[in-house]
Amino acid sequence: MVRDCGLMAAVLSSVLQGAKSLVQHRRLHVTSVLEKAKTGAEHRWLARQNSDPYVKAAHRNNYRCRSAFKLLEIDEKYKILLPGHHVIDCGAAPGAWSQVAVEKVNSLGEDLKASFGFVIGLDLLHISPLEGAVLLSHSDVTDPVTQNKVIGLLPSGKADVILSDMAPNASGIREMDHQRLVSMCISLLDLSDRVLRPGGSFLCKLWDGSESNVIRDKLRQRFQDVRNVKPKASRTDSAETFLLARLHKKNPSSVP
Repeated sequence: MVRDCGLMAAVLSSVLQGAKSLVQHRRLHVTSVLEKAKTGAEHRWLARQNSDPYVKAAHRNNYRCRSAFKLLEIDEKYKILLPGHHVIDCGAAPGAWSQVAVEKVNSLGEDLKASFGFVIGLDLLHISPLEGAVLLSHSDVTDPVTQNKVIGLLPSGKADVILSDMAPNASGIREMDHQRLVSMCISLLDLSDRVLRPGGSFLCKLWDGSESNVIRDKLRQRFQDVRNVKPKASRTDSAETFLLARLHKKNPSSVP
């Protein structure tokens, strides 16, 4: 009986070792297949990310993504974010622009000698909580109901700055994507008419294309100064640019 038990144990051990070896082999095989499945574009994207100085700087400075440096660069030159300002950040996920806004407008009150600001960020996607900002996840800023909610949350119902890093999911058809983004920017103009104080600023991302003048003309009707800006942090091979509109006029309600 003892001999039989020993033999059985040896057989079971051999079976288990074989099964373990098979599982390890299958894992290696699956990993290999997944690695081979990566496209050349994915490998190029990973290589670019790993060598991107702004990605590395974002990690060092605890920003949620490299886009923080686009806003930092624009603000460094044009001073659109000041202590005490009330800011609406549209298309905020993952929250890097809101992080910059919190710092610049002093919404955490870290500078006791400066005015306290206010930051509200919203996006269709989930945004992880950020101290110093009110965040509305799964919210469509182009929806009048959402806009009313934003106005209700703003102290005095007014804002000094509207930021938009929104973009539609890319279809791969450049002109179609451009037109969709222009439409998104235009949809924010109603919000700007309702909440921006005279002298306020509006910054939105744009992919250059045939409809660019449409949004520029509409902004010129509402703001005294409208210009294209392309920060260094925006990749040179990208069609991305930003429209910065400053000095919101006193009576935008008369704009068609």
